[in-house]
Amino acid sequence: MTDTAPHRISAEPWPGSAVNRLDVTHDGGDAYTVEVRGHRVRVDQPVDSGGTDTAPTPTELFAASLATCVAFYAGRYLHRHGLPRTGLRVRAEFVMATDRPARIGSVRLVVVPPPELPEKRRAALLAVASHCTVHNTLEHPPETRLELEPAP
Repeated sequence: MTDTAPHRISAEPWPGSAVNRLDVTHDGGDAYTVEVRGHRVRVDQPVDSGGTDTAPTPTELFAASLATCVAFYAGRYLHRHGLPRTGLRVRAEFVMATDRPARIGSVRLVVVPPPELPEKRRAALLAVASHCTVHNTLEHPPETRLELEPAP
């Protein structure tokens, strides 16, 4: 089966949709800063990949985005049911694919619930966490388009 879906990375909205924007700027070497809603996140590469290892890699932040989204949804579930979030953790492990193109080949997420979570709530917690926005996005990939800004 051939993937014929268009790829789209753009701030140009589809009709009726809101645009969420972030900007990435070069900081020197292999380091970049992401600015989103007044927040700044730095990325870099490990020394053995030519960077200075001052920050996580974009790939690590991708896995972190998925793990924190799962944690957020799990935490909201606990809060909604009057259960403590203290002790809630999500561990992410990922393996790079061995073929091309370069990408993450697999991700394993482990939700560590608070010790006070009743047994009868465990399945529901996992079900809610599995429907976080980032996981949904991976299950239903967005259309993306990569563009080069026109020369001035």
